[in-house]
Amino acid sequence: MLKKLFVIICMIGICLAQRVYGDEDMQLNAKSAVLIDAENGRILYGKNEREKLPMASTTKIMTCIIAIENGKMDEVVEVSDYAASMPDVQLNINKGEKYYLKDLLYSLMLESHNDTAVAIAEHIGGSVEGFAGMMNEKAYSIGAFDTHFVTPNGLDSDEHYSTAYDMALIASYALENDIFMEVINTPSHTFSDIDGKRSFTVNNKDAFLGMMDGAVGVKTGFTGNAGYCFVGAVYKDDKKFVSAVLASGWPPHKTYKWQDTIKLMNYGNDNYEHRKIFDGSEYYREIQVDDGIDDNVGVYSYGYEDILVSDKDIIEVKEVLNEKISAPVNKNQVVGKLVIKINSEKYREYCIKSCEYIRRKTYVWELKRIYSCFLLDFFHN
Repeated sequence: MLKKLFVIICMIGICLAQRVYGDEDMQLNAKSAVLIDAENGRILYGKNEREKLPMASTTKIMTCIIAIENGKMDEVVEVSDYAASMPDVQLNINKGEKYYLKDLLYSLMLESHNDTAVAIAEHIGGSVEGFAGMMNEKAYSIGAFDTHFVTPNGLDSDEHYSTAYDMALIASYALENDIFMEVINTPSHTFSDIDGKRSFTVNNKDAFLGMMDGAVGVKTGFTGNAGYCFVGAVYKDDKKFVSAVLASGWPPHKTYKWQDTIKLMNYGNDNYEHRKIFDGSEYYREIQVDDGIDDNVGVYSYGYEDILVSDKDIIEVKEVLNEKISAPVNKNQVVGKLVIKINSEKYREYCIKSCEYIRRKTYVWELKRIYSCFLLDFFHN
């Protein structure tokens, strides 16, 4: 299950960007780039990663995951005249032809066919506009707040844009889906229309799959406005990196996106390791209780964080807790919080709770206590 909480790691001071995102200048070709930890969305390296830019066919990452989550793989998709009219790159499907949804997902992701994207969008969303609404709603739920979709294929439009960070978040989410992973890692796929009149073979055009150990895709893109774009992922050992590069050169520099992506992935692998930064089971203390039948109550926290960090990351666990609390105190009552900070930015927080129930002192309780003490003294003597 994809983690829902994402943070931007930054440092305070003149060297803000350098401190968080690495001391070295990687000299990336991309106008915008990011490397994140896929487990939690934490930025490990960034260059203009929040700048809104066209993202070309990396759009189809969202198209694919929306189709998977809202359709069934054996559903039949009928091609409209509008879908068939899309410009290259095309599968060259024709109006009235019918295909299984899953077959069209391979066409969408392996060869980035624009006509296929529209056919899928119209089938799932009722129209391109309806499908775009679903895409935007999903982007917001994931935390991709600087993204706006207009088309399912990524063709240039003034209101169709994203950021490197948002595209990395969207990819991290999609990679949690088994069907999505199966599709993007398939070398080739052969299928026919429902009537068996036409047969197609689509081949995976993602060269990054063979460039690094642990590479798992994800999607290339290019338009005249967007330049070369690529969202990539490497899952190796216990590390899960997702990167995105936007505007990584224009023709004839088709290989710049691969160079940039390899630099980002090598940076992550060389500088980040999994470490325990918090273990809530080790936290216990007592705080004072005012007007309680007991003077103190034990408090505890529970949680565990083992994440990718570098030697330069500064980890802080700050206790936000009053030294006194008024009775009555319920068992497991939230009395404070532990805030985990990485490089002065909040990463996550955990509740501090009471261990037991502490009753409030009352007049009747005091009388009973005095009476009990009197009886003890009386019978003792």
